[in-house]
Amino acid sequence: MDHEKREMLRIAEKLGVSVAAVEEEIKNLRLNDLKIVDLLPEMLIMVRSLISSETFLYKRNQIEAVDKGLLISFQNILDKPGDGAGITAGNPDSRPHVRITSSHLESEILFPKDIHVQQITILVELQYLKRFVGSDRNKLYYLFDTDKIFWIEEFMSPEMGILVGQLANLSLENVLSQAFYRLKALELIYMLFSNLLGREKTEYHDLSKDEINAVYLVRNAIASSLDKPPVKDGLVKLSGLNELKLRKIFTQVFGKGIYEYYNHLRMQQAAELLRQDNLSVSEVGYQLGFSNLSYFGRLFEKSYGLKPKKWQHQNAKLFVK
Repeated sequence: MDHEKREMLRIAEKLGVSVAAVEEEIKNLRLNDLKIVDLLPEMLIMVRSLISSETFLYKRNQIEAVDKGLLISFQNILDKPGDGAGITAGNPDSRPHVRITSSHLESEILFPKDIHVQQITILVELQYLKRFVGSDRNKLYYLFDTDKIFWIEEFMSPEMGILVGQLANLSLENVLSQAFYRLKALELIYMLFSNLLGREKTEYHDLSKDEINAVYLVRNAIASSLDKPPVKDGLVKLSGLNELKLRKIFTQVFGKGIYEYYNHLRMQQAAELLRQDNLSVSEVGYQLGFSNLSYFGRLFEKSYGLKPKKWQHQNAKLFVK
């Protein structure tokens, strides 16, 4: 086993993974890039780009490298901000997004066969984070409740994408690279927390593994047919939860109500189509199920600050292949 894979195993153990359980499977990984910045006991940063030749699943136990902390994972980081390569329509997991979990949450991690995994993972100790945020932590109280087990997913903003790219492309050989990583990681956390302040207000409760899985089933069903509005009864049946509980947990995890989340995905897909597929605004609108193109235009402008035609004209030039 080469040095990079041994280093990955060492860090995996700090992140709650049993080395014995994954030692064979990790031989299937082709590591394109691995950077580890160990700033424990305050923070650990891992940048990795890899492809597995076989699908495998492993369990992550409670993390003991910090007493209490947050595990923040920036998923599907792209080679350059705005690059749509690798984004699959109908699969929100292929889009850049952020997941935040409490360090004492047990979870399962999947490496799909032949899928390019690109991530930045930051483990940050809770007391250190409290000092960084200061009195404003009261606005994000749910992140600092050590008794709660939670799971949050947030869309990655373009500004976060730029900063993530800086972190991913920095060489560990650079002068004061650890100081730079710490600075940029904290800046990234600041941007993320600022985004979280815009989430729909809801109560935060302990979540079980089954409840998390249930809302992801619903989310995936919504994303698989963006041209059709979600049907309440079908989603309730799919989740196995009652309607009220489904709405509460969905909002807790994704920060938006079900219909608002659906429209947000439609706008993201509209932007991808407008800048990559040489489609007209009306063709994009109809493809995403809009019979009223004026409504489509208003919704797009609310999300991106420009009408679709003007946004397409400004952005298409940036993505000419």
